[in-house]
Amino acid sequence: MAKRDIAIEHFKRGCNCAQAVLLAFREEVGLDEKTALRLAAPFGGGFGRQREVCGAVSGMCLVLGFLDGYDDVTDPAKKAAHYATVQQLCAAFRERNGSIICRELLGGTAGKDTAPTPDARTEAYYKKRPCAELVGDAAEIIDGWLKANRPSDPKEE
Repeated sequence: MAKRDIAIEHFKRGCNCAQAVLLAFREEVGLDEKTALRLAAPFGGGFGRQREVCGAVSGMCLVLGFLDGYDDVTDPAKKAAHYATVQQLCAAFRERNGSIICRELLGGTAGKDTAPTPDARTEAYYKKRPCAELVGDAAEIIDGWLKANRPSDPKEE
């Protein structure tokens, strides 16, 4: 099953956008489900429903950090290269969807709702919100980048 579809399934079972994307890559990043859910929990709704950076974008960047992040904090070249990749992935998401900002992606009154209590996941919710598709786009973008930029066999790294 494609990572896009896996991420959408996780979202539709109740995960926030960041959790859904990270869970789609859980095995690749080496996290158990509970740890992945907890790690990505604050990023839903654009950082705790503040409608800032889209949770799907945050999940995409979490996957990137796990699989291609830098750990030598004294190496500015590695940091710059990583940030360039983050910008590339965000640009790809923005090109597909017009923004990486949750409130802009939701638009209308949904983009202004910052109450901490999430909306109930009903059929009406899924019809009015683009979130499932955004989650799919983020998973597809990071999956494509990983396939193009990382060896498929971990022994090749």
